[in-house]
Amino acid sequence: MYNLPLVPDAFTVPKVLETDRMRLKPLTISDVVKDYEAVMESEDRLIASFVPDGDWPHGLTLEQNTIDLGWHQKEFQMRTSFAYTVVDLDETQVLGCVYIDPTRKLDYDAEITMWVRQSQAGTGLDEHLFETVEHWIAEVWPLDRPGYPGRTISIKDWRALEPV
Repeated sequence: MYNLPLVPDAFTVPKVLETDRMRLKPLTISDVVKDYEAVMESEDRLIASFVPDGDWPHGLTLEQNTIDLGWHQKEFQMRTSFAYTVVDLDETQVLGCVYIDPTRKLDYDAEITMWVRQSQAGTGLDEHLFETVEHWIAEVWPLDRPGYPGRTISIKDWRALEPV
């Protein structure tokens, strides 16, 4: 999306965040099969809540998912955006994703979104993920004004915010 790094060169980007319920690690093409399975299981949930005016991931193929994950991996390397896969502790299942992206919204320096797979809805994992990430961003990342569309502000209100 952007060509400039989201974080300063001196910042060491975290490679892992772990709790007693999950592990976050950089999303790479090696995650494609497990990620695709999680996305496809959660298609209706993602369309309804994550991108209410779009249709991703409707029609997503494994090949397109590989391209998307490669893009996320490259952005991570370039430090322009950071996508993390959320996995169970033995890393046998993708539980969701977290995206730390730049934004063009006035008064914000980053846009942070996340989701958990459909089978985890109602288990408290979604709330746990948000609380964990919100604390992690505040304590570790050099972001002063992160926005959490769909969490602390509705996606509709987020999209209506004045651009930079």
